[in-house]
Amino acid sequence: MLFIHIYLQALLIILILMSVLWIVSIIVKNVSIVDFFWGLGFVITCIFYFHNTAGSDTRKILLTTMVSIWGLRLSAYLAWRNKGKGEDFRYREFRKKYGEDRYWWISFFQTFLLQGLLMWMISAPLLGAQYSGSDKPLGILDYLGVIFWLTGVLFEAGGDFQLLKFRSDSENKGKVLNTGLWKYTRHPNYFGDAAVWWGYGLICLSAGSYIPVLGALLMTGLIIKVSGVALLEKTLVAQKPQYKEYIEKTSAFIPWFPKK
Repeated sequence: MLFIHIYLQALLIILILMSVLWIVSIIVKNVSIVDFFWGLGFVITCIFYFHNTAGSDTRKILLTTMVSIWGLRLSAYLAWRNKGKGEDFRYREFRKKYGEDRYWWISFFQTFLLQGLLMWMISAPLLGAQYSGSDKPLGILDYLGVIFWLTGVLFEAGGDFQLLKFRSDSENKGKVLNTGLWKYTRHPNYFGDAAVWWGYGLICLSAGSYIPVLGALLMTGLIIKVSGVALLEKTLVAQKPQYKEYIEKTSAFIPWFPKK
């Protein structure tokens, strides 16, 4: 089966899943459930690619295992963190803006369809790594990809855990977390997410697939410029006055020693 055929079939599967999720969100009146599905969606897509490609079995098993560990942890963490908290404030604001009588269908295009399309485009290296390189054994780029992935998981999961622990202490309300991984980067979880995807990208390159690596680049761009770092920092600067001092001392994204 041609690359484009598999890729388009994945798009159809993602859109079906997103449509079902959208219907559920209408029933429970909570658009936030789309966030829980982000990691799981990549796991499902990667497994679909696994069963429809003829690349190196070793590389396919390695990649699918990595994606499953990353995606399931992320989805489980987001589901547990937001349990009982209701709909995220971003979606509540959209409900106010568009009105309850319109938001139910606007949310499909604005949130579910958009995230589905992004998931599909970003998943390209997961297909490229499994579609190509059937005659190529694991090489230096594969091992380097695993190192990137391990580093990313450490920063993402570690950053999430430290932030959760910090917020669980009521005395820290209004304060800025600047210890642990957060001492070296203002966004260890976002840096970790980007590193994970470049790990997948390196494995894709090792298989001899180049254009699909743009998916990793797209993910990094979204994290830094759109939905991650840029969006969050606008909120934090407004909410926490001491965050400006934290910005002056701490690296924005790539971990580095803090300035004196």
